[in-house]
Amino acid sequence: MSSISRFLATAVTIALVVPIVALSSVSAARAKTCAPEHNEAVVDVINQFFEAASHDDENLFKEILAPGFYAFDNGKRFDGMQLPLLIKAAHGSGKTYTWSVTDPQVRIACDWAWITYTNRGSVGDASGTQPMSWLESAVLHYQGQRWHLQFLHSTRAAPPAQG
Repeated sequence: MSSISRFLATAVTIALVVPIVALSSVSAARAKTCAPEHNEAVVDVINQFFEAASHDDENLFKEILAPGFYAFDNGKRFDGMQLPLLIKAAHGSGKTYTWSVTDPQVRIACDWAWITYTNRGSVGDASGTQPMSWLESAVLHYQGQRWHLQFLHSTRAAPPAQG
């Protein structure tokens, strides 16, 4: 094989191999990073949300809320930090809240999760504390090696029937 033929063969090989390697590298970089399928990690984020709300912890909210987070609560839409700020204002006026995740059902699909649960807790003020429950659902997105709360919906549960 002449040196010109070898040069052309090498050039053709490089011309074919380099784009294949480059495309496979780009595809690998674009591939989603699926979350480990640990339902407890999803429940933990909801508990962290309640912890942040209980203590008006803005830093924890910023850690767990996804960019573009919003919530439907009490018949209204709250964007970003609006709901946490509303809770903080309620604390300032003497309201107290307790929240807990009970009966969670979690579904994970790669980097998205959906959770439904009953939030059993209470609402209190100077006149006393009343037990209260809410039916809630949330959507979470897995980014940066952790779950982030993307959406939350809360509806007051009907009070227990008086027997």
